[in-house]
Amino acid sequence: MLVNGNPADTIAVADRGLSYGDGVFRTLRVQQGSPFCWPRHFEKLHHDCHALQIPCPGEDILLQEIAQLSGTGSGVAKIMVTRGIGERGYAPSLRSTPTRVVGFHPAPVYDSAFYAHGITPHLCDLKLSRQPRLAGIKHLNRLENVLAAAECQAAGAAEGLLEDEEGFIISGTRSNLFAVIGGRLSTPDLSASGVAGVQRDRVIAWAEQHGVQCTVARLRLGDLLQADEIFLVNSVFGLWPVARVQEKDFDQRQMSLAIQTWLNDAKN
Repeated sequence: MLVNGNPADTIAVADRGLSYGDGVFRTLRVQQGSPFCWPRHFEKLHHDCHALQIPCPGEDILLQEIAQLSGTGSGVAKIMVTRGIGERGYAPSLRSTPTRVVGFHPAPVYDSAFYAHGITPHLCDLKLSRQPRLAGIKHLNRLENVLAAAECQAAGAAEGLLEDEEGFIISGTRSNLFAVIGGRLSTPDLSASGVAGVQRDRVIAWAEQHGVQCTVARLRLGDLLQADEIFLVNSVFGLWPVARVQEKDFDQRQMSLAIQTWLNDAKN
């Protein structure tokens, strides 16, 4: 792991990323030393840094540090950018210097059945709060996701489904959701909650290229139960079809598997 370009596995206790979750992050696959879909990930990182008024590290620096850690290997890179060391209190210092952390880890191994036959996600009891100022941003304040993931772990589920406090489906605990309804794609509205991931953007791009209508909608559980297919996407596991939600089985996977194959091509 590199902290501001130097080998290290610690940050200062006064760093605002530790104190307040004051920062952003990206997690992405690396294949044979090459960051997968890098332009999209850097664009998201730059956007999220700007949204929190944190200077974004240069693209060349990040690529150099990922290459330094990964060599020609494959795995998962994680980039964190915090506001840096600050004085006590919530108000950010105008003189703080951002902290840059880049790590590289072995890729997790998932059950092949998740890809071919789908998963049964746990419907989480935890409800996501609504905060439009932070919606879509992959910020370091992820305690809601931690608690939801613990629910999934206790339920023996590979992933979960999260609703907001008004009962609208937002996402998985670490993934974005899509539903196929009558040959069209729908994905939850993230204007007040959730994270707009790179894979979500790529699925929307797939729909545009293949002439498939894709709408951003306020979806409830009842809408999902009327769908023909449901799938979840993120940048590490790719795409998992959903096999079952509550008492509803989803036997169709035609569009899910087509998109799954398309997502595996870094050129897309």
